Amino acid sequence: MDEKKIARINELYHKSKAEGLTNKEKQEQAQLRREYIETIRSNLRGQMNQINIQEEDGSITNLGEKFGGKPSKSNGIPQ
Repeated sequence: MDEKKIARINELYHKSKAEGLTNKEKQEQAQLRREYIETIRSNLRGQMNQINIQEEDGSITNLGEKFGGKPSKSNGIPQ
């Protein structure tokens, strides 16, 4: 999400507090918020998919493979 859209979200928020929004503006605000939340979720998923945890037995568990449905890679590391 680019800075222009984030600025628009903030602009609509401040306008809603000051004078209220039209129905069209409310719809735009809802759409921008959904897009913002999806961007945050996508970024978090990408970060989580890159995390590997070494278990007590020495094996490596990739969180993306375990929880995110990321296809497992055969890299010679015991799972």
